[in-house]
Amino acid sequence: MRVYVIRHGESENNIKKVHSGWDDVQLTEKGIADAKKAGKFLEGISFDKVYSSDLQRAINTMKTAINPDEYEITEILRERNFGTLEGTRFVDASDDDIQYMRKFGYDKWGGEANKEFRERVKRFMQKKLETLDCENVAVFCHAGWLREMLGIVLDTDISARHIYCNNCTISIYEYINNNWKLHSWINL
Repeated sequence: MRVYVIRHGESENNIKKVHSGWDDVQLTEKGIADAKKAGKFLEGISFDKVYSSDLQRAINTMKTAINPDEYEITEILRERNFGTLEGTRFVDASDDDIQYMRKFGYDKWGGEANKEFRERVKRFMQKKLETLDCENVAVFCHAGWLREMLGIVLDTDISARHIYCNNCTISIYEYINNNWKLHSWINL
C-alpha cells in the first residue's frame, strides 16, 4: 500500500509566521494555488481511502487537490496543539522556550508534549492505516504531522530545523509486510 501524506496549502497564519496549531484558519490565494499544484502531482492516482484533518486549511486543500467523492474527516490529523502559543510569532519565543519546545513540546503552555503528539500520530498509523487492505491512501494534514510520521518511520526524532516542509509537501510511504518505508519526500 502507498500512503500519500499531504501538507495543507499556505494559510493566513503561515504568512504571519505564527503558530497555527488547532486555530482554524483559511487558505490564502497562494494556498489554493499550492493545492492545485499538489492536485497536478496526484493526478491519475486512484485513492481507495482519503483522510483529512478537520481543520479548514486541510479540508480545503483536499477538496481543491483531488475533490474525492468519499473521505473521512478526523481531528486525529490536526497539527500539534501549541496551547496558549497559538497565534504567537515564532520569533518572539525566548531561547530557553525554544530549547524546551524542542526537547519536551508545548505542555508548558497547555498544548501537547512531544510524547503525546507522537502517540497520536502512531495511533492513527496503527488503527487506521495499518488495518487497510488497499493500494493508495491520501492523508491531508499539517507540517508537524508530516515530520512526526517521518520520525516514526525512521525511528528517530525529527526537528523542524532539519526537515524542510513547504506548504503542500507530499511524503509518500509504502506499508508492505507490516513495515513502513519512506518512498519519497517532495517539496512542491
